[in-house]
Amino acid sequence: MFQDLLSLFFPESCFSCNGALAHGERYICTECNIKLPYTDFHEHGTTEHNPLQRRFWGKVPVRFAFSYLYFNSKGSVQRLLHQLKYKGAKELGEHLGLRYGSILQEYQYHDQIDLIVPVPLHKQKQRKRGYNQSEWFAKGIGAAMGVPAKADVLKRTINTTTQTQKNRLSRWQNVEQVFEVTKPEQVKGRRVLIVDDVLTTGATLEACAITLLAAGATEVSIATIAAA
Repeated sequence: MFQDLLSLFFPESCFSCNGALAHGERYICTECNIKLPYTDFHEHGTTEHNPLQRRFWGKVPVRFAFSYLYFNSKGSVQRLLHQLKYKGAKELGEHLGLRYGSILQEYQYHDQIDLIVPVPLHKQKQRKRGYNQSEWFAKGIGAAMGVPAKADVLKRTINTTTQTQKNRLSRWQNVEQVFEVTKPEQVKGRRVLIVDDVLTTGATLEACAITLLAAGATEVSIATIAAA
């Protein structure tokens, strides 16, 4: 009753449209949820009908490549990611992870993943932001799929510059050899799902995949909140 009364006078806002959330809604209102640009990558697995899968062909051996949403510049997904990364809305990342993890669970992908690892932030950047948004997304996916998510397995050793305005080659050079597996015993012989907030060129995820495979992971897969 107290919570209902509180929400009556101080309604929570939708992280997408900023409108007031109705009773029972969390983080994103029903109307915005319906309009989000969902992908169907999980329906196509490793086939050529999964466009995200094709983006890694010939670069790094990725088992599965998934993304929950299509990234739309200056649209609803960009607003959600902005709230998640820069406005302290870390619970939104967990919420999105729970939702997408439930879909991946439904398609039986939990049987093909042993460990979930978020793309790490450098300690200086994480200290400034206060959290790693990808870690919260990983937490939600792991809870929904019943697969352990561990943020202390992979470390970013160099504080790279932002990737936003870089081309593909510059992005790759920016992240080459900047990741390190801190607990190889937890990676060796395991099927690892790497998760991040958004995939653009894929250079960061490729670098993480190469590092994990070199540490003994039997295979790596990728899942993101959004893909450009």
